[in-house]
Amino acid sequence: MKYRRLGGAGIKVSEVSLGGWLTFGAQIDEAAVRAVVRAAVDAGVNFIDLADVYARGEAERVFGLALAEQRRQDLVISSKAFWPMGEGPNDRGLSRKHLFESVEGSLRRLGTDYLDLYFCHRHDPETPVDEVVMAMDDLVRQGKVLYWGTSVWTAAQITEARACADRLLAHPPRVEQPRYNLLDRHIEPEILPTCQAKGIGLVVWSPLGQGLLTGKYNAGIPEGSRADQIEWVRKGIKEADLATVARLGELAAELEIDLAQLALAWCLRLPALSSVITGASRPEHITRNAAASDIALDAGTLDRIEAILDNAPVAED
Repeated sequence: MKYRRLGGAGIKVSEVSLGGWLTFGAQIDEAAVRAVVRAAVDAGVNFIDLADVYARGEAERVFGLALAEQRRQDLVISSKAFWPMGEGPNDRGLSRKHLFESVEGSLRRLGTDYLDLYFCHRHDPETPVDEVVMAMDDLVRQGKVLYWGTSVWTAAQITEARACADRLLAHPPRVEQPRYNLLDRHIEPEILPTCQAKGIGLVVWSPLGQGLLTGKYNAGIPEGSRADQIEWVRKGIKEADLATVARLGELAAELEIDLAQLALAWCLRLPALSSVITGASRPEHITRNAAASDIALDAGTLDRIEAILDNAPVAED
């Protein structure tokens, strides 16, 4: 496993990381989470990505049980706040009240004293950016959060938060977590260069396109798969994408690597990208994905992938 700095920050994260969205506490139980976490640590994964809303807190709770078997200082653990965690008007968003209470809830469920990374899970148009920045700055100064960041924010929103932090002499956002994969390259024109210029690391989710880029849906939807169980995943599978995935699979076979490894290695071609967040319901999934850190795609292979994709986005004037 190789490790990369989180943008301009000193902390390093594994190129391939493990996320608990849709799996921890939902698709897999406590014993399975423990097995997956052990496999991840054995493979050199040090970054574990969570959120309070994942399985309504259950993902954090079951990971906390697995964390008790590991050395806390060996891991980079993240959580997030924004989505509703209750019925009250302040049980959502990025208000100072909700952020402070959300951190306490996550720490309690995880059984740890601090979070390495804490994300604003979406932009909140109802909360002034200076309130968000100062709340995060206070959490950092209290030692409950080491670094904070954003998730699925636009380039303009990231720029505003960074400028606000600079103006207030507050700890700035250090990481953005967007969606990115072979079939979805929307971050390339604006978000990627903005983060690069500001020393903000990128840790991307859905690098395997909700499993589409593993090739498991090429011959239909397997029983028990994510698409079989979740309607919005199933509706997101398009015939044109399946055709592209089939061609990518042929290339991966020629290279004698797994299609998922090809997809992850392609994301990691970007030096500004710190880590790809992958899900796993079984230990062999994380072992397979972690091997992508050892795969470097040469220029010729990257050109062949571009020819298959033909989807490079162009920045608007």
